[in-house]
Amino acid sequence: MYKVDFNKPIHVHFIGIGGISMSGLAHILLNQKFTVSGSDNSETPLINELSDAGCRIYIGQKAENITADIDLIVYTAAISENNPEYVASVNSGIPMLTRAELLGQIMTNYRVAINVAGTHGKTTTTSMVTEVLMEGQCDPTISVGGILASIGGNIRIGNSDIFVTEACEYTNSFLSFFPTINIILNVKEDHMDFFKDIDDIRHSFKLFTEKLPKDGTLIINTDIENYEYFYRDTDCEVITVGSDPEISMYSAADIIYDDLGCCSYTLLINKKESGTVNLNVPGIHNVYNSLAAIAAGIKTGVDLATAIKGVGNFKGTDRRFQKKGTFNGVTVIDDYAHHPDEIDATLASAKHYPHNNIWCVFQPHTYTRTKAFLADFAHSLSAADKIVLADIYAARETDTLGISSKDLQEAIQALGKECFYLESFEAIEKFLQKNCINGDLLITMGAGDIFKVGESLVISE
Repeated sequence: MYKVDFNKPIHVHFIGIGGISMSGLAHILLNQKFTVSGSDNSETPLINELSDAGCRIYIGQKAENITADIDLIVYTAAISENNPEYVASVNSGIPMLTRAELLGQIMTNYRVAINVAGTHGKTTTTSMVTEVLMEGQCDPTISVGGILASIGGNIRIGNSDIFVTEACEYTNSFLSFFPTINIILNVKEDHMDFFKDIDDIRHSFKLFTEKLPKDGTLIINTDIENYEYFYRDTDCEVITVGSDPEISMYSAADIIYDDLGCCSYTLLINKKESGTVNLNVPGIHNVYNSLAAIAAGIKTGVDLATAIKGVGNFKGTDRRFQKKGTFNGVTVIDDYAHHPDEIDATLASAKHYPHNNIWCVFQPHTYTRTKAFLADFAHSLSAADKIVLADIYAARETDTLGISSKDLQEAIQALGKECFYLESFEAIEKFLQKNCINGDLLITMGAGDIFKVGESLVISE
């Protein structure tokens, strides 16, 4: 594998530079005086920020973008092998690294590398860790998979020896990393276009844990089935968080909700009451995310009171139960949930938020995931009062696998719930304008572009 010498800046080209992680890595290299270029399919705010920072941007991925002055090419798992720019890169003989391989090499420049992993909750927990470290004046470098207002985007370049990032299991990306502190929030079935089954996924997370050095630390949620499996053969320190104070070093008691569904709780450390935590994001799941963030902060050297204040500073990231506005007295929320467990958590949070009817406008994400979890999606979405389905967002896939949103509609209706399927965003918007009433709560949900529906409704008022 090609090794980057960060003391000798070179020209690095990113295929798919507009991705949330790729753009962050590009900024890190620009900060270290590297020459950076990259391509993507369209202009976005992230692309424009890179251009303003001195990055050479190509809109459209073409073979001619691969020029002779490039020293290294970085690409993502979303790039297909027949992508013209990828093909030209292979034929050029220029060294190539995956996004994960570059990120792993960047980590080696830091004394503390905190990796936040789990089937869901990574962006939120990474953001909470960020707030804790910033409150503690730790000056960390951060790469987060969402837009976090307190750092003005998805990347923060600090001047300390602390690095924090999300660690995604898809294509075993996180096995290219070099962490010193790992957080594992949950381990569930997902990405079944890559993994064979849940045992394959669990094995991947176990290998991720084994990436820790002997003096490393694993922070793990004890609500994960057989959680000891992940660290049984390692020598690292283990810090547990979770709902059961009998087996969790960090736990919560006296959990209460405010009028917007945000939780407050008594922090328990080794069953001892250790302060009151007031969260500013909704949902019981965020209690357990915050426990992991507090544990990580304390392990990194932040004092307890500062860590508690830090998680309270977190007010959410884009696309995580994000209020977009209102139309006709209807509150519009957008959420990235695209897995049944995430839908469960989001709709459970919504029940504590002011509402008459809860409308869920769901855009399934990938044919593979829809087919694998069809019954689970139907059950999870049925927690809403009324469900509207958009067409499946294909993302990286082209084969429909014989599955469509109509199949999901039929499964939901079989459970006795009102469910509507409409083929275009325009039709969905017109339907909602006609049927949502004052006091309703509308949640656009999915990892694709369904957020545009809510934004259009809010703008149209």
